[in-house]
Amino acid sequence: MDILLTGSVAYDYLMTFPGHFKEHLLPEHLEKISLSFLVESLVRRRGGIAPNIAYTLALLGAKPRVFATVGQDFEEYRAWLDTQGVDTTLMKVVPDKYTASYFATTDRSNAQVASFYPGAMEDAGSLSLHDVKDNPPDMVMVSPNDPAAMDQYIRECKEIGLKYIYDPSQQIIRVDGATIKRGLEGATALFVNEYEFELIKDKTGMSADEVLAHLDFMVITLGSKGADVYTADGKLYIDAVPTDNIVDPTGGGDAFRGGFLTGYRLGLDWEVCGRLGNLAATYCLENEGPQDHGFTRQQFVARYREHYDDNGALDALMDQ
Repeated sequence: MDILLTGSVAYDYLMTFPGHFKEHLLPEHLEKISLSFLVESLVRRRGGIAPNIAYTLALLGAKPRVFATVGQDFEEYRAWLDTQGVDTTLMKVVPDKYTASYFATTDRSNAQVASFYPGAMEDAGSLSLHDVKDNPPDMVMVSPNDPAAMDQYIRECKEIGLKYIYDPSQQIIRVDGATIKRGLEGATALFVNEYEFELIKDKTGMSADEVLAHLDFMVITLGSKGADVYTADGKLYIDAVPTDNIVDPTGGGDAFRGGFLTGYRLGLDWEVCGRLGNLAATYCLENEGPQDHGFTRQQFVARYREHYDDNGALDALMDQ
């Protein structure tokens, strides 16, 4: 399965605060909040939702294509993705702009405060899926991006007849219910976390059953608890892979998507897909940054089999 990933491409500036944000928030004075946190570390890492997902897919044997706009500072990042097995030929450089940047501070309890500068991502609408009609993907992932571009890609998928997965996550708060409904109508699947799903229901006025009626399947990630997978056959809970070594939560959801989509593209059952997602997320959480986890497929399968019984299903992953 050829997967085309749309979404943000960014540099992540990750900081750690040696305390707890909640200790410095005064509920009765939030309307005049003014805080500055002295952090103890700062690193710049490669990030953005589309390449984060692509990175894990590539680790697991795929050759994903990323469809996105980037800035004049992107060439080093492009070289990195190319060496990891990600196809960057559809990533367009926007002159005189910088690649989008994500600034996140994480406290001792893994709570985060973050800001996002869109940069070249604002030009995502200058790309059109009509330009890939001669080499169409089997599936398009519509992940957080410039909101107008996300809406455009969904419209173009419908015009061309491309299957797509709707992954609005962080951009749910920036769009209205009608926009979200357009994304759901005709989508193959929906990926969100549990809070984002509540936002979708609130903004659209739709029930969980009404949302699922538009989809082949739906995945709701539950953080440290694992994930729920919804299909026409009902709800399937997928337990998380245990770890005592959480280093950085950034990118865990993207790694989950890369793992899950690996199972999906190989035609594996929903339980195996979800477990692949959970294991990929755990690898990411155990490292700093969204593209600093690494493993061979042999190592990945061996760790999977320490926790789950795949009944030989992952031989398909090894045989690619």
